[in-house]
Amino acid sequence: MTATTQIMTEADTCRELVTPKLVEAGWGNAPHVIGEQRTFTNGRIIVTGGRVRRGKQKRADYLLYYRRDYPLAVVEAKELGLPAETGVQQAREYAEILGLKFAYATNGHRIIEIDYTTGSERKVERFATPAELWQRLTAATALPDPATPHLLEPFNLVSGKVPRYYQQIAINRVIEAILLGQKRVLATLATGTGKTCVAFQLCWKLWNSRWNRTGEYRRPKILFLADRNILVDDPMAKMFAPFGDARHKIAGGDVSQSRDMYFGIYQALSTANEDVFRQYRPDFFDLIIIDECHRGSSRNDSNWRAVLDYFAPAVQFGMTATPLREESRDSYEYFGNPVYTYSLRQGIEDGFLAPYRVHRVITTVDAAGWRPSKDELDRFGRPVPDDEYQTKDFERVIALRARTKAIARHLADLLKGTDRFAKTIVFCVDQEHAAEMRQELVNLNSDLVKQYPDYVCRVTADEGAIGLTHLAHFQDVDKPTPVILTTSQLLTTGVDVEMVKNVVLARVVGSRSEFKQIIGRGTRLKVDYGKEYFNIIDFTGTATRHFADPDFDGDPARIEEVTIDDAGETVESVIETPEDIGDERGDYIVDTMETDEGLGEILTEPQEEPRKFYVDGGEVEVIGHLVYDLDTDGKKLQVVKYTEYSGRTVRTLYPTRDALQSAWANPDTRAEVLRELTERGISFEELAASADQPDADSFDLLCHLAWNAPLLTRRQRAEAARKAAQDLFGQYGDAAREILTLLLDKYIERGILQFNALSELMKVQPFDRFGSPSEIATRHFGGIKPFKEAVSRLQTALYQ
Repeated sequence: MTATTQIMTEADTCRELVTPKLVEAGWGNAPHVIGEQRTFTNGRIIVTGGRVRRGKQKRADYLLYYRRDYPLAVVEAKELGLPAETGVQQAREYAEILGLKFAYATNGHRIIEIDYTTGSERKVERFATPAELWQRLTAATALPDPATPHLLEPFNLVSGKVPRYYQQIAINRVIEAILLGQKRVLATLATGTGKTCVAFQLCWKLWNSRWNRTGEYRRPKILFLADRNILVDDPMAKMFAPFGDARHKIAGGDVSQSRDMYFGIYQALSTANEDVFRQYRPDFFDLIIIDECHRGSSRNDSNWRAVLDYFAPAVQFGMTATPLREESRDSYEYFGNPVYTYSLRQGIEDGFLAPYRVHRVITTVDAAGWRPSKDELDRFGRPVPDDEYQTKDFERVIALRARTKAIARHLADLLKGTDRFAKTIVFCVDQEHAAEMRQELVNLNSDLVKQYPDYVCRVTADEGAIGLTHLAHFQDVDKPTPVILTTSQLLTTGVDVEMVKNVVLARVVGSRSEFKQIIGRGTRLKVDYGKEYFNIIDFTGTATRHFADPDFDGDPARIEEVTIDDAGETVESVIETPEDIGDERGDYIVDTMETDEGLGEILTEPQEEPRKFYVDGGEVEVIGHLVYDLDTDGKKLQVVKYTEYSGRTVRTLYPTRDALQSAWANPDTRAEVLRELTERGISFEELAASADQPDADSFDLLCHLAWNAPLLTRRQRAEAARKAAQDLFGQYGDAAREILTLLLDKYIERGILQFNALSELMKVQPFDRFGSPSEIATRHFGGIKPFKEAVSRLQTALYQ
């Protein structure tokens, strides 16, 4: 190996060897752009000890673009001194994530080409040219030549937002499927990952490139179809604004046929009086986009299915956030397998979605059930049937006002202890339950309601325009209120509120697809608002039973549900594998999703045919509050087991106590220990709090949890270090000895971690009275290097 080879860094290799070879192959000359150091993920958000940090971003050394918005290959470069083969695995990983068919690994001299169209991996003498890669790609996918303009049409970037990598993949996969003649296409993207952006850019590319199913030179007729006004009004007004006057909403019988971009809901297309959609020819539309397609339109027995059947000549593109389950099976049978899937777990891992913390709150009646006393009458004087009522029965069969009060009280207290202006959505059983919950929360927050009358609002179908105004203000980041919305069905989907920090489950959600839609209300990030993760506050056990879904948060985890008595002692601990629970209402998806189920007001007079019994008396208390976190692998981590998790992690990294001590005692290698522990979600502040050992040394706490070693306090270690380092103290004058003694005092007060920023530590009291950091080192220790050596020896003495 030559001296030149040894001193060339990866950056040198890229600049002097790789880039020139790419340019020589025709890359870098318009329109074949070279994208250098392209970051394509944001890095997972990791919450430890109440602090938030970002994980490592994924960054490609080079992305090779055939056109501005169409990448063909990824290049992973290694410094000249390393074999090119060391970059193969990462090149493959990035190509598969980015949906690319070509990848290269190189050290500047040796080039390895990975071709997914042929399944080959081989050494090549040069990079392929743009034309060569494009020819290989089109041959492998069998795309016809006329398809090129539609696939390569640039995105609309007027908004300044460039589609994320997975959105680009989804858009291109859908267009490829359409160009290959596929009549029904499905894409599955998790809630909060930007399905509307995918739909807009898809429409824009096809519209601007004048694609249509007949091959004529004209713009296509496109229908954006959904089942709620909010799902079409918001995209039409905002995301699809660049279409200008080409937009039209089909409503109130207005069936203009002179536009290109149409929006409509099933209920407006097929009313009780007439089938409005039949005023258009069956072949009028070239493309129909069905948002939230799992919600009923693809079912054989759905009234809305008639709309899709009538427009059968059009290409039909369905979008859903729901992976294949029983409740979404109709969608998959109708559209076929998705051409692309991007899950909630992937979104959290990439740092595009907010991670979550689950609060499982247990009331006395949810833990033990409720049974009426003998001859008990309800609010309207009716005998309450003698039976054992459980969580699934509350507010459906039996309405316990005391339980609603207990839930509202616990939620209000939780907000008072954290952030009373954290946007919160409470999902209730029905509109009536939402009204009662709103009333209780108003009374519990009367001090704020006095200043902000709309601090708590109910938003259900009954509120109409007033409810939509509350919702608009709730979505507006510049308006402080409403803070809390109570609802039942209306806000389960299609509501984009990036600021939601708390999703509260006051009803059982049996359908996993609906559960994911509800949780999706909190997954959107709003970092500048201070929203980097969110809370799922679960009063019904719904969340802990749905987390068995591998696409949701990793492999199924065991869950420990703890019941606590009045004294706070654990009386029962059950470990179980979560199982899906049935929805007692059956399929919650109905053909009238514009309306909520249930009545809209708190009942003061009995109905002719009451739906449930109302019990206003009794006492209900919260007896348990458990917290689950996601760990760095995306799996659930229960905080009460945090110490066990930490001990197990330490043993995985360091097989013996001596191995950990050797790495910890040296300040240089200790930094690596801290990095590895932090990456695995271990915070010493939270660990000390969980173990109730605030005075313990961090190293001793780790050893105690990992190997049950004796636990020493920082003061005990400092006293032992003073005795062991007598020769060190004897080498210096009075001022230097005082500085070393003060360092030990600081260690007793705050621990060893502050020594990692020694120069900053020397700038504050009491060290600043000895001079600046450089003056302290030069005047009292003979220079910066001797000073660092003295501090290093002091740290070693602490861990002898």
